[in-house]
Amino acid sequence: MSDPELVLRSTRVVTPQGTRAATVTVQGGTIAAVLPYDVPAPAGARVVDCGDDALLPGLVDTHVHVNDPGRTEWEGFWTATRAAAAGGITTLVDMPLNSLPPTTTAAHLDTKRAVARGKAHVDVGFWGGAIPGNVKDLRPLHDAGVFGFKCFLSPSGVDEFPAVDQEQLAAALGEIAGFDGLLIVHAEDPGHLDAAPAPHGPKYTDFLASRPRISENDAIAGLIALAARLGARVHVLHLSSSDALPMIAAARREGVRITVETCPHFLTLSAEEVPDGATEFKCCPPIREAGNQDALWAGLADGTIDCVVSDHSPSTADLKTADFGAAWGGISSLQLGLPAIWTAARARGHGLDDVVRWMSTAPAALAGLGRKGAIEPGRDADFAVLAPEETFTVDPRALQHRNKITAYAGKTLNGVVRSTWLRGRQINDGATLTEPTGTLLERPRRG
Repeated sequence: MSDPELVLRSTRVVTPQGTRAATVTVQGGTIAAVLPYDVPAPAGARVVDCGDDALLPGLVDTHVHVNDPGRTEWEGFWTATRAAAAGGITTLVDMPLNSLPPTTTAAHLDTKRAVARGKAHVDVGFWGGAIPGNVKDLRPLHDAGVFGFKCFLSPSGVDEFPAVDQEQLAAALGEIAGFDGLLIVHAEDPGHLDAAPAPHGPKYTDFLASRPRISENDAIAGLIALAARLGARVHVLHLSSSDALPMIAAARREGVRITVETCPHFLTLSAEEVPDGATEFKCCPPIREAGNQDALWAGLADGTIDCVVSDHSPSTADLKTADFGAAWGGISSLQLGLPAIWTAARARGHGLDDVVRWMSTAPAALAGLGRKGAIEPGRDADFAVLAPEETFTVDPRALQHRNKITAYAGKTLNGVVRSTWLRGRQINDGATLTEPTGTLLERPRRG
């Protein structure tokens, strides 16, 4: 190998072996070596000294609603990937719904890729969708390179992406298990939602009562049983109810192939603090009580929860009315996930190693992105440089996503992203973003 063209030094490099002072060399967009801090730089190499700022692997966010094409006024590849780059995220995987068309056929995937091409500031992959009647489309989508398939067990909020019933779920999961694919599931039981009080008006307590924990718990229990019977791989999206953690842990001990994610809003925001009418806090499943949040953190600490990802689900401002029954459900946090989680994690005694595992290494592993998620030789030279002790106050006007709405407005957070690097190229210097250089990713082929 020829000499590296880029050298980054930091007294705090977060590696799989721990955080230490180190020198990272880059050749051809790939990490060539992780060396002692005081190793001399090769002649001609560009040297970037990060000082005491932490050098992290670029974050991987596997739960982003880009909404492009079709609802580009809600978001779009240009704005979503700018927000990602500004927040230290170097790879995202786009959800198959809230765009028109949804990613439920290989032809629709082609449409999505054509729209994204040339607009991606970070690397972008795609989930496929499993909806009633498209079992025949799942294998072609898999062969076309989607990273897995998303389904809803309760209404999604958009007519073009219907929920599957139990018979349809079994048919889809049986097909996906046949090629050892991954099904990612919005797990809320529609029967319990129908039996709950309908959401209405400005009071958050009324909205919370409309999405009871038992809806999540029973949906996850059913998913575990089906995955065990079919020997399938499943992933629980945006876990909100901590009640489900013991059954998930027990299923794993019994050999069920199940992974779980949660989101920054569930770990950093609580039902008790949501003002009436503040529908920027509305999401489904909902932000629950502080005691539930403590239990989610315990699930992260013991490894029952694998990943922390954004579920960035934006909309136009007019859809965020003060009525929790009528408002669009989604929290915009793509740019703020790292500082939000770091602020809460450090207060609970966790280190940057933990944050990297939850927000980079584990999401990369979930999607099978073997070149992402760690600072070690052979991985893509994707980095986020973070000033962990610095604070800032969230100003929605400074956010890069299209509609400047966020539940974090006015909050003071720890952790300023100094810069973001994609395959050895700086794409964010903390003040400006470069033109798009991201790649459209496909699921790695096995064998």
